[in-house]
Amino acid sequence: MNDPLFDKSDVLVLQHLNDDGPGYLGQWLDEQGLRWQVRCAEAGEAYPASVKGLKGLAVLGGAWSANDDRPSLRQAEVLIREADALGIPVIGHCLGGQLMARAFGGRVVTLAQPEIGWLPIRHNGSDTARAWLGEEAEATVYQWHHDSFVELPPGAELLASSPACAHQAFALRQHLAMQFHIEITPKKIGDWMAHPGEAYPTLVQRHPDSVQGAQSIADSTARHQAGSEALARRIYQTWRSRWTR
Repeated sequence: MNDPLFDKSDVLVLQHLNDDGPGYLGQWLDEQGLRWQVRCAEAGEAYPASVKGLKGLAVLGGAWSANDDRPSLRQAEVLIREADALGIPVIGHCLGGQLMARAFGGRVVTLAQPEIGWLPIRHNGSDTARAWLGEEAEATVYQWHHDSFVELPPGAELLASSPACAHQAFALRQHLAMQFHIEITPKKIGDWMAHPGEAYPTLVQRHPDSVQGAQSIADSTARHQAGSEALARRIYQTWRSRWTR
């Protein structure tokens, strides 16, 4: 690898936007005593040419579409495919999961109904789903997306769904792609809700079953954050268990 920083890193985190950072993922990596670094495209930090030498690759979310014509998104897909070839497990959050779908041959489109807030998902009970998501079939997770992977890559296994989004998570070989934000923290939610976008009030009115209002999100955060972090620990530990060195 032509990047000396990776000589001291186990994990690379690809961040797209300044306001969509590692969140709980960063806290977990620190608690594990792992060496990691983040590269943020919006901050002008170029993604590396290669991921060779790493143990794991994590790809975060963001308000961009995976189909946008942005060099950093295409480079993320290059790195995802290289990680796969090298046996490096990749974990994708929201936009990151969508980029994984594209990189491996799936398709991402805008859904008829967005999801914003604390909403239920249900896994299908397969061995793979239980390995990644635990024995409890239903969980409440944080969502903020309009797009989703509507066609899975060849060989991928669907793990979980929600009423508004048929594909909430898929596994492929050593990798996991999620549509939801398992890395969420109250701070991230607060930052996003401070600037939710001009369309947000209309979406709350138009899609009350899948887009929550600000007060509902605040109340639900108090109820569901601890459960989200417990599920995140399960997911991240399973991801780590697939590292080969």
